[in-house]
Amino acid sequence: MIISSINPTSYAGMYKVIPKEGTSFFVRPEYLPGINFDLIDKDVEYNDSQTEIFLDAGLACVVELKAVAYLARCEQSRFGLNRKLTEKGFEKKYIMMALDLLESKNYLSDFRFSTAWLHSRKINHYEGRSRLLSELMSRGISKEISNQALDEFFEENDEIEICKKACEKLIKKGKTDEKLIAAMMQAGFSYKMIKLVLEK
Repeated sequence: MIISSINPTSYAGMYKVIPKEGTSFFVRPEYLPGINFDLIDKDVEYNDSQTEIFLDAGLACVVELKAVAYLARCEQSRFGLNRKLTEKGFEKKYIMMALDLLESKNYLSDFRFSTAWLHSRKINHYEGRSRLLSELMSRGISKEISNQALDEFFEENDEIEICKKACEKLIKKGKTDEKLIAAMMQAGFSYKMIKLVLEK
């Protein structure tokens, strides 16, 4: 491959490569292992293995731009974003390259996703820590990150107050005695907390 030109784009850190033959594509220095980006110049001929690295970088950029489009709509988890990109038919190799870079730049954050999800969830649900932990982990969030997000969430939101609201809602639905306790435990509240709320 011989490059006719390589120029920066409006998207930070991404460059447009126009080869002498074939279609133009985008690259990032981070996606070009083994190639000194500062020495890339027009009219330099690259061998087959180097050309393959350039083309891999181009495909990783395509995936990155699609991932950024998803992130522009709302926070995403790595697990969820990986699934969406896989469903679009992108290869795992390029998905991993793009997601690693987005995480390194903090554009993609499981902790930030977890925090946003918890605050959204509380609007229509009254749930305790164990249920919320289970829900986050089912979305591909690690136990460590889930617990960090929950620690922060319950610093701002009193779990006992949430438990009271859950209890009131279930009583309105006709739950009493053992069925009420079972429903509250299913909602993620501890037996100790449930007994405390019911005694009050």
